Amino acid sequence: MAKRHYSALSQPTLSMSELICKTLDHDATDMLIDKWLEHRNDAYWEWFQGVRERKHAANSLRRQVLVWNKGDFLPENIFCRTVDTGRLIPLDRTWSTHVYHHRSMQDRKLSMMPVVFTMLPELMMLRGMHDLGCDDVYIIVTDMKRQEMDDVTEYFNLVCRHTFGRTCKPSIENEIQYNHMRLSHTLLKQRRTPCFPQIDIAFRAILHEKRPPFIILFSHQTTSYSQILFTHPLFVPSEEIFFDFPSGCPNPCCNDDCEMIRFPRRGIEGAAVLSIKRGRRNGRKVRSREMCNWIDCNICFNEETSQYPESSEGSQSSADSGDAPTNNGLVCSKCRLVKYCSPEHQKNDWEEHRRVCAKSASI
Repeated sequence: MAKRHYSALSQPTLSMSELICKTLDHDATDMLIDKWLEHRNDAYWEWFQGVRERKHAANSLRRQVLVWNKGDFLPENIFCRTVDTGRLIPLDRTWSTHVYHHRSMQDRKLSMMPVVFTMLPELMMLRGMHDLGCDDVYIIVTDMKRQEMDDVTEYFNLVCRHTFGRTCKPSIENEIQYNHMRLSHTLLKQRRTPCFPQIDIAFRAILHEKRPPFIILFSHQTTSYSQILFTHPLFVPSEEIFFDFPSGCPNPCCNDDCEMIRFPRRGIEGAAVLSIKRGRRNGRKVRSREMCNWIDCNICFNEETSQYPESSEGSQSSADSGDAPTNNGLVCSKCRLVKYCSPEHQKNDWEEHRRVCAKSASI
C-alpha cells in the first residue's frame, strides 16, 4: 500500500511519524512514584498539606475536588473527583506513558523516565481527574523555548478549530499553510529536534486516533516550559483547587510568571484548550456524568435532581442497613462526597472508600 502524503491540511497517521515511541508501563510508573515519595519535594508536600487543612472539598458531589482526610502522604490516601464519572478515586491508579521523541535521544541512550519523573505530580493529578481515557498518557518531547512553544500551541489551536471535523475555507487553508511554513522554518533555523513537521504529524495523529483528554508537549530546554493541551474545557483543573499549585521550579524566588510553570493553576483562563468539534464520526460529545462510586458499576444518576437520599450512618453501616436505592442514588451521610446505586455497591466500595470517608467539615 502506498504511503500517504503528508501536508498541513491532510489528516496524518501515526504510521507516518518518524518519532520513536517509548512506553513506560504501570510498573515503571509505580517505581517512579515510589522514588518521588522517597525524595519528597517540600513544595509539593506543603501544597498537599494545605489541601488537607483547607478542607475545601467538603459537601461537594459535583465539583472537582481533592481530598486527603486520613493516613500518611501516599497516593492511595489522596482522592480526586473525576470529571467524567464524578467518582472519588485514589491517586494510586497508575497509567502507561507513551513518550514520542527524536532518534537523537535514542542514539545518546537517554532514558525517557526522567521526562515522566519531571512532571510526575502533574501527571498524577491529571490521571486522578479522569476515571476513563487516562490509562494512556501521551507526551511529545521537544527542545522548544517558550516563545516557540507558545507559537506552536497557537498553531494547533488554529488547526483544530478549523480542520478537526470541519471543512476549511480557502482563506483559513492559506493561513494554516503559512503558519506551518513559518514554524517549520523557525525550528529548522534554531536546529530544534524533532522538526516541526514531525511534531505536527505525531500531535494531530494522536488527537485523531487516540482521542486523549490531553496531550503534553514536553520541552527539555532548561529555560522553557512544557505545555499541556486539553481537548475539552471540562478536562482543565479547577482554579479553586490548584490556584497555588507548585510551579516545579527549583528557584526559591519563583513567581507566577516563572517559565517552568506547566500546570494551569488559573483554570480555564490559563489553560491551552483545543477547539475540537465532537460528535458523529469525531467521537462522542463530552459530558459530565454522575455515576455510582463502585468502580465496577455502570449506572448513571439523573443529574437534574438536586435532592439526594442519604445513607443512615456512613458508608459501612449504611451498606449493612439495606437502604433501598432510588433513581438518584444513595449519598454517604458521613462524608457526603460519594453516591451509590445500592447498599450492596456501597458495601463493596467500603474497603477503598474508608481511606477517605470522614465527617464533612462545615462550610
